[in-house]
Amino acid sequence: MKKLLLVLATVLFTAGALSARDRVYNSAEPLPQAAKTMLKTHFPKLTVNHVKVDKDLVKTEYEAILSDGTEVDFNKDGEWKNIDRGHKAVPDALVLQPIRQYVSSNYPGSAIVEIDKGRNDYEVTLANGVDLKFDRVGNFLRIDD
Repeated sequence: MKKLLLVLATVLFTAGALSARDRVYNSAEPLPQAAKTMLKTHFPKLTVNHVKVDKDLVKTEYEAILSDGTEVDFNKDGEWKNIDRGHKAVPDALVLQPIRQYVSSNYPGSAIVEIDKGRNDYEVTLANGVDLKFDRVGNFLRIDD
């Protein structure tokens, strides 16, 4: 009986692990419509090289890699969660105005190259390597280590 339970548990664990694997697509097709619209609006000159879909029992997330290396992560509804441009600036329209204003006042000439939208905050990385944390409405909280 113990062997049967052990075999059954192994089979269920393996099946669960296999179903949670990432799938990679060579087009924007699997993205939710909101994600496709966001990419066309804010990155009109770039194309989607590939999309990785991370689907498990609880959630589905998408990672789009654009033709210039930009990475954009989306939730299941197509809302962006993270934008990483490498050494290029994140489009201003995607950054809250108070965050843009704080960065331009305190770090003139340094672009925001990555932004991460958390549940209650934003974390931004500047081109000079400084990481800043802001609350949900864009008020500066601290420099992140």
